[in-house]
Amino acid sequence: MSEDNSGGGKVRNSVSGAGTITGTVAGEYFTAYPDQVLENVIENVLVFLTSRRDRSAVSLVCKSWYRAEAHTRSDLFIGNCYAIAPKRVTDRFKRIRSIALKGKPRFADFSLLPVDWGAYFTPWAHAMANAYRALEKIYLKRMLVTDDDLAVIAHSFVNFKEIVLVCCEGFGTTGLALVASHCRNLRVLELIEDDVSVSVDEVDWISCFPAEGTTNLESLCFDCVEAEVNFDALERLVARSPLLKKLKLNTPVSIQELYKLIVRAPQLTHLGTGSFNPLVEINQQQGDHQEPDYAAAFAACKSIVCLSGFREIAPEYFPTIVPLCGNLTSLNLSFANVNAEQFKPVIRHCHKLQVFWAFDTICDEGLQAVADTCKDLRELRIFPVDAQEYDEGPVSEVGLLAISLGCRKLQSILYFCQQMTNAAVIAMSKNCPDLVVFRLCIIGRYRPDRVTGEPMDEGFGAIVKNCTKLTRLAVSGMLTDRAFSYIGQYGKLVRTLSVAFNGDSDNGLKYVLEGCTNLQKLEIRDCPFGDSGLQSGLHRFYDMRFVWMSSCRVTRQGCLEVARRLPKLRVEVFRRDEEEGERGDFVETLYMYRSLDGPRPDAPQFVEIL
Repeated sequence: MSEDNSGGGKVRNSVSGAGTITGTVAGEYFTAYPDQVLENVIENVLVFLTSRRDRSAVSLVCKSWYRAEAHTRSDLFIGNCYAIAPKRVTDRFKRIRSIALKGKPRFADFSLLPVDWGAYFTPWAHAMANAYRALEKIYLKRMLVTDDDLAVIAHSFVNFKEIVLVCCEGFGTTGLALVASHCRNLRVLELIEDDVSVSVDEVDWISCFPAEGTTNLESLCFDCVEAEVNFDALERLVARSPLLKKLKLNTPVSIQELYKLIVRAPQLTHLGTGSFNPLVEINQQQGDHQEPDYAAAFAACKSIVCLSGFREIAPEYFPTIVPLCGNLTSLNLSFANVNAEQFKPVIRHCHKLQVFWAFDTICDEGLQAVADTCKDLRELRIFPVDAQEYDEGPVSEVGLLAISLGCRKLQSILYFCQQMTNAAVIAMSKNCPDLVVFRLCIIGRYRPDRVTGEPMDEGFGAIVKNCTKLTRLAVSGMLTDRAFSYIGQYGKLVRTLSVAFNGDSDNGLKYVLEGCTNLQKLEIRDCPFGDSGLQSGLHRFYDMRFVWMSSCRVTRQGCLEVARRLPKLRVEVFRRDEEEGERGDFVETLYMYRSLDGPRPDAPQFVEIL
C-alpha cells in the first residue's frame, strides 16, 4: 500500500495477488491491469518518437506495443498505394492528422508506364473522409486525383491545412476552386510537376479564396498550371496573405505582374518567377511605357533564399536577379534556356548556394563557374535540353571533374551527359566522399569511356567503394558484370538502384540482389537480365518496396515461378495487344511489389496479376 500526494489529488493504490492495481484517485475507485499500465507508459513515450522507421520497429516488439504505436501515430507514410488497402489502414490507425501516399513507380515519369495503369486516389479519399475528420495534411505523389476527390477533401476535413500534389494528374481548376472555397484554414497549396487538365470552361479558382480579411496562406505554388489566372484576384490574395513565404507562379504571369506581386510581398523566402517575359502587347500599345525597376524590387526582397521558375525567359532580364543572388541557397534554372555567357555573370554572386538545378545549355564552362563560386554546394542536377544521342554534348567529364574539385561538400548529383570517362568519375568519388546520391545518366546505349574505350566499371566501382554513405545510385554507359560485382560488394547502404542499357549476363543482377542488403527499390530497363537473375532475389523481394524490369529477358514462366514461391508478392506483367509476338516469350514489363492485401481490384486489361 502506498500514498502519493503529487499531482493535486491524493492517490491510494494497492497491488493484489492477481497482479491487478486498484486504488482511488480524488475519491474515484479504479482498477488497472499490468498490460494497461504498460501500454499507457509506452504511449506517453512513443509520442516523442517521430522517425517512421523507429515506429515501425517498435510496433513489431509485441502486441501491446503494436497497439500503443497505432494509438499514438498521427503521421502516416505509405510508399505504395497498393501495398495495403485503405480499410486496413483506417481500422488500425484512428488518430491520423497527416498522410503521405505514393502511387505509380518512378519510371512513370519517363512514359514507361501506361497512363491508365492505376494509382487512383478515390478509394483513399473516401476512406479518409469517413475515418479522419481531423485530417490536416495530404501529400500525394504520382497519383490519379479527380476533381471529385478534391471535392471530398474540401467538404470532409473541418480543419484542413495543407495539400501537396507531386506529379499527379486527372484534376483541373474545378477541383482547385473547391479546395480554395471550402478549406478556410488552408496554409499550403502546392502543385508540383502535375498534369492539370485544361478544359474549355476553365474556372477562376484563384478568386475562390476568401475575399475578405487576411488569409492563413503560407505557400501557394501553381507553376505547372497552364491555364491563365485572374491576376487581379491573385494580387489581392497575395496582399491579404501576410504569412505567405512561398509563391510559385505559372507561365502566363509576366515579369511586370511578378514585379507587382513581390512589391506586395517582400516577406517571401521562396519565389517561382513565372515566365520572366514582358507583356509585349503593353509595350507595343504604350510606346513611352517605362518598365519597372526589377532589380530594385528584387533587392527589397531580402528574405528570398530559393529562386525558381524562368519557364520562358527573355535573356536581357536575367541579370535583374543579381541583387538576390548573395542570399540564395537554392537556384532552379531547369526550365531556363540560358547559355554560359548569360549565366556566368549571375552565378558568380551565388556564394551561399547549396542546391542548383539547370539545363546543360550552361555547358562545361558554366559548371566551371559554379565550381569556382559555390563552395558550399550540396545538390546539383543537370538536365538535357535535347535527350537525343550525339557524339558530343554541351556538358561532359570536364564539367563533372570541375564540380568535384570545386564543390567538395556535394552530397547529391544527377548528371545527364553524352560522354564520360572513368577518370572523372573516380575523381568525384575521391573529392566528394560524402555523396549520398549519385545518378549519372550517359545518354545513349552502352557508351564506354570516351578516352580509353573501356567499360565504365572502374568509375562506378570507385563510387560505391569511396562514397560510404551512398543510398541512391543510377548507373549508365557500358558496364560489365564486374561493375555489378562492385555494387554488390560495396553498396551495402544502397536503397534505390536504377540500371539502364548495360550489363553482361544474369550474374550482374545476382551480384546486386545477393549483395545489396538494404535495397528497397530496383529499376531496370533494356538490360540482358533474365529468369535466373530474377529468381536469385527470391530471399529479398519480401523486404523490398518494388522491382521494375522492362525490355529485359524475363519470361512469363519465370515470373510465374516467383509468384508461386512468394504468394504475398504482387507480380504484375504488362503487355499491350499490339506487342503480342514482338518479343517472343519475354515479358515486356514486370512490376513486383509487396502487399498486405490481395491483388488490386482496379487493374486494367493489359495488366496480368500472376
